[in-house]
Amino acid sequence: MFPLGNKELNIGILGMTEGNGHPFSWSAMFNGYDKKYMDEYCKPLFPVIPDYLGKQPEETFGIEGAHITHICCTGYAEREMAEKMAKASKIPNVVDDPLEMLGKVDAVICATDVGDEHIERCKPFLDAGLPMFIDKPLVNKEEDLRTFIKWRREGKMFITSSSMRYNKEMVPFYKSHYELGKLMYICQPMPKKFETYGIHALEAMYPLLGPGFVSVQNTGTYEQAMVHIKHRSGCCVDIPQGIGMAGAGTLIIGTAGSRYIEDGDSYSAFKKQLDNFVHWLRTGEEPFPFAESVELMKMVVAGIRSREEGGRVVMLDEICVD
Repeated sequence: MFPLGNKELNIGILGMTEGNGHPFSWSAMFNGYDKKYMDEYCKPLFPVIPDYLGKQPEETFGIEGAHITHICCTGYAEREMAEKMAKASKIPNVVDDPLEMLGKVDAVICATDVGDEHIERCKPFLDAGLPMFIDKPLVNKEEDLRTFIKWRREGKMFITSSSMRYNKEMVPFYKSHYELGKLMYICQPMPKKFETYGIHALEAMYPLLGPGFVSVQNTGTYEQAMVHIKHRSGCCVDIPQGIGMAGAGTLIIGTAGSRYIEDGDSYSAFKKQLDNFVHWLRTGEEPFPFAESVELMKMVVAGIRSREEGGRVVMLDEICVD
């Protein structure tokens, strides 16, 4: 029965998509890790992961009473990669078919960042009544968003988020930015492509303004997005983003002042995200309302649609989810 209370939690993790090493890092945050194998298997692919893991004191690893006990990689590198991740992040069980986890785990993390795949990857577990954390973005398509909303109404249990919501440098500004006056402009640069990393930029700035986004326009290309967003408050948001582009912090400009906020501690953001997942499993208390995820996914869908339709302004109320 959900919520799961104080029982020992066995959690399965699903991977993998090209360019996404979350099963390495997230599993290590639950289980600890073997430095030798992490350096051997993870470092050549995702050098940033062993780097930020190596900066953490040993006592920061682990979430009380919760462990990643099963891993399955489908879609990229398959069994070979799952075996490597298991050795690096101390996961005792590797399975070839995700469905082998059923009856053996209490919850599942879908640690893949291709929204188009999430319906297929998650449906068997949600149908079986297992609670899930689904990596960002939840979806890239309007019809998939409608499906996830329908599932929520049916009582299926899942949450989703970007780790950028938990950047420790930004959180104080979510709680209070009165010294800046009324917010007028936010610039949130982001590396990689909008389909997978656009949600990082969107969710990083979302708590500054809250619900009420009106329109999205993407005048860029698949390789280099240029996204312009309007909020009902009058604040405008720009997201310059590109494959091969370096990341940057957040520029916030208000009527009374401005701030440039750098972010640099990926570990603390991911760990807070996973702590919140376990808290939700135990108590049923969501980190934030699902309605926020719906609005964020509408912006993802609108950004892709705008680009594909020649950079036209897409109103969020065009994205029909009822």
